Amino acid sequence: MLNFIKRFSCMKFKYGLDERPPFLKTVLYGIQWFAVTIPIIIVIGKITGALHFISIGDQMAYLQRLVFVMAAALLAQLMLGHRMPLIVGPSSILLIGIIAAAGHHPDTIYTSILLGGLILAIVSVTGLFGRLKTLFSPRVVAAVLILIAFTLAPTIVNLITSSTARTGPLSHIVFSLLMVLVLFAAHRFLSGIWKSTLIIWAMIAGSLIWFMIFPETFRMDHIAHAEPVSCFFRNMAFRLSFESGVMISFLFCFLALFVNDLGSIQSMNELLKPADGSGRINRGILITGLSNILSGFFGVIGPVNFSLSPGIIIATGCASRVAMLPSAALLFLMSFSPAVIGFIVSVPSIVIGTVLIYILSSQIAAGLMVVFDSIREFQITDGLVIGLPLMLATVITFLPVDFLYGLPPALQPVLGNGFVVGITAALVMDHWIFRN
Repeated sequence: MLNFIKRFSCMKFKYGLDERPPFLKTVLYGIQWFAVTIPIIIVIGKITGALHFISIGDQMAYLQRLVFVMAAALLAQLMLGHRMPLIVGPSSILLIGIIAAAGHHPDTIYTSILLGGLILAIVSVTGLFGRLKTLFSPRVVAAVLILIAFTLAPTIVNLITSSTARTGPLSHIVFSLLMVLVLFAAHRFLSGIWKSTLIIWAMIAGSLIWFMIFPETFRMDHIAHAEPVSCFFRNMAFRLSFESGVMISFLFCFLALFVNDLGSIQSMNELLKPADGSGRINRGILITGLSNILSGFFGVIGPVNFSLSPGIIIATGCASRVAMLPSAALLFLMSFSPAVIGFIVSVPSIVIGTVLIYILSSQIAAGLMVVFDSIREFQITDGLVIGLPLMLATVITFLPVDFLYGLPPALQPVLGNGFVVGITAALVMDHWIFRN
């Protein structure tokens, strides 16, 4: 990724980092950023909401809170943090921690996210991130990126195979396979804004086609009764609840989130060459930590800076952070509209699962790019440093639930979390067994 960005680091942009495009263009660029950001929130938000709540109303309230927190995090980054046009969205790394701790009360999960955000903020203020960064060699970073995809495989399986009683398993497999092939074909041939917003068009088209084939699966009840405007604050009831096993599991997740955030901000530094690049990294990670504290308080999954932005900036020629402000405003407005959120909840699970296959395939590709771009001559030991963590993580992820419940309760979120086991194995293999 960094090598790709360096090739474009000297290009001339239509609008620089702190320049203000004309009002109409600012609005259009903002809608574009919004169109790229919202699918990520929908995909991860719908999964986490369904994990905690059975009621559609509660899931809609969860999505309202999530969109509000993402809007606040984006605005804080643009005005106070790294102050660069970087997409902010819910972290797939924290999704792994939430899924692994699904047997625990939501208050316990979100207390761990709150405390993890607090630790991340302290690390950024004290400058300890320089020492943590040395743990993550290219081999470990590659393993982390690929682990995220592998450990979310059971979630994808559940999304694709849900509600087969009325539609049949064959239709689910065929629909998902055809949709993912069309997605990659579109990725190959589209360019510019169409390629940048491919996920949202895939979700719209996929939903429409699914409901046309199986109209009996479409339900309008929760949309028809949803209020146009509603405040979600009255439904909040967060309480601190600490469990050591869950906290340890999330500490590993936040370690990986830190590397993700660092890489995203650094990639934008490489592209835009702004003044005070190191300071922007410190402030950006600080705001990410504070935003995760806010997420824990609101009881939603925490945010991270995404590395999608450089490609969009290169395609459009607009590097202005001001052009992202309308996107934050639209997210704020959306968070207070249950009617709009209701349409999001209506997206079929099979469409969400298929889109997740597309997203996580890109995650695997990014991991492979990291290791092959950074290592001059790839050897068997490099493959082992990445291969063993993937193998262990996959085995742990697919262990039977009854087997995991046989572990001591304090160790279930740690030893039962494939991502935690995988990243631990990667660190041991890289820094001890096959140390360079």
